[in-house]
Amino acid sequence: MPPPDISSLIGLIPHRMAFAGGWIDQPFLSALNPAPPGSMVVINLHPTFPWMDRAGMASGTRKVALKLWPNGLPPADRIDLVKQLYAAENAGLAEPSGSQDMIGLIYPGVSRLDFVATHEGGIFPSHIESNNDPAIARWLERVIHVLPVAPRPEGYNPLLQKNLDPDWIRRLGQTGKDCYNAILKKNAAALGASFNECMACWAAILPCTVRHPKITADLPAIQNFYKNRYAGAMYSGCGGGYLYIVSETPVPGTFSVQVRTA
Repeated sequence: MPPPDISSLIGLIPHRMAFAGGWIDQPFLSALNPAPPGSMVVINLHPTFPWMDRAGMASGTRKVALKLWPNGLPPADRIDLVKQLYAAENAGLAEPSGSQDMIGLIYPGVSRLDFVATHEGGIFPSHIESNNDPAIARWLERVIHVLPVAPRPEGYNPLLQKNLDPDWIRRLGQTGKDCYNAILKKNAAALGASFNECMACWAAILPCTVRHPKITADLPAIQNFYKNRYAGAMYSGCGGGYLYIVSETPVPGTFSVQVRTA
């Protein structure tokens, strides 16, 4: 039996997951990368249920997209749609959201985004590598397990502390490359390792992404528990949200997703 149509409740715009390499889409990081491009990975999802707000799922960007395109994504050039959505969301903002949010919502399948600070100011990727192979999508759906943790708290700012060490930034950008390659090879161990390395980079570069006075959950302890028992684990965004766990076997308390490839 097909799943019930929930579009009347949540709309027709896809959702997205952000995997390893997140934050490298921000020019203040990519500009200091000694080995550009730095990469990150986004996954396009069918809108099958409502995700938590403030949980690293680009829900704010998606709400803007729903206002722009209430009948779903229009048949236009994808990068043009990305730039329209970026402009609509970030007009007048001192700290704009990264373009990976928009790309993840618009580009189907699995996409690696390569960022170079000298390309369009580092705002948009210099290259997007996408894979829409249904077999890879089905594999991802089997090995990615999503654990709800907690939305990030009101008044939380992940950028209060910045340790902009170029070597850590290089490592962060490499995790996106490693993540994409692992997915194409259907290598769960390598995918989990890219998740774990990304979280180590976040903790080193932007410590408030995982530790902050307003965060009540012990995010490092939760991630350590799962990464030590499964192939790897990383958060959906700064301050918590969901934990993505890589495992070839079931993980209690988690759910799966549906990857959109067309």
